[in-house]
Amino acid sequence: VPDREGNMADVALGYADAAQYISDGPCMGKIPGRYANRIAGGKFTLDGVDYQLEINNGPNALHGGSEGFYNKIWNSEATARGVVFTLVSPDGDAGYPGTLTVRAEYTWSDDCELRLCISATTDRKTVINLTNHTYFNLRGEASGSVLGEQLQLTCSKYLVTDENLTPTGEMAPVAGTPMDFTKAKTLGEDIRKPFAALAFGKGYDNCYVIDGYKKGEMALAAVLTDEVSGRTLEVLTTQPAVQIYTGNWLMGCPATKSGNRTYLDYDGVAIECQGMPDAPNHANFPSQVLDKGEQYAQSIVFRFSTK
Repeated sequence: VPDREGNMADVALGYADAAQYISDGPCMGKIPGRYANRIAGGKFTLDGVDYQLEINNGPNALHGGSEGFYNKIWNSEATARGVVFTLVSPDGDAGYPGTLTVRAEYTWSDDCELRLCISATTDRKTVINLTNHTYFNLRGEASGSVLGEQLQLTCSKYLVTDENLTPTGEMAPVAGTPMDFTKAKTLGEDIRKPFAALAFGKGYDNCYVIDGYKKGEMALAAVLTDEVSGRTLEVLTTQPAVQIYTGNWLMGCPATKSGNRTYLDYDGVAIECQGMPDAPNHANFPSQVLDKGEQYAQSIVFRFSTK
């Protein structure tokens, strides 16, 4: 996308070798699932039946397990303005009930807007949480640390977690804490502050509750700005929450797209619009249950501009 002078740069992190995307730790640019983010102990109960998932992140299930959607080969079809990906996840896949049929359509506009529409149906009641896990750096994907870029969120609460990044069920106000992005500030301004939520993740790896969420309605979730290039990214979504992850464990990744270096920690930020982590185990979180005959439908818009 262009900067304020019209110079183009690739602002999405990725790898020089496409084969490196298979089974990569950072989940670079992918759609994790069947349930993005964490489920405590890999356990949930649905209609009185207990389900046990693979444990692949400390004591938790993360992103659908080691063979989740992000490590599967999807069917693809090019469209006039983008691409459509489809995947069928069979009953029992990674421990989840129901055969789930998923469709993800990416559409690019001449106004520098990328729209992702995700839909899914099931033949049996299940749980689902899908997002996009792209890491952004508005100065360019191989430009170094993202911590100098500014973030603003339309979120006055965040989900409190334990040391394993498992939600406790509490939605705490961000006011007066390093978690507060209700006014724009750099990602690095408070990241080293002595605060439990930051210590647990070695930086930001936290789920924020989008203010005024209404099911099915598109709302602004985040604005990322780089004052050096002038690039701005607005992220809008129909989802109830957004996970902010400052790439705290990117060290050791394969070579960047440009191939001139490897990524270091904090070289990109993931802005993951999604349902709330561990929602199947918290009645006060918006439900992530999908029943037979229903359709899961969520959208995320990435809108680029300059100033």
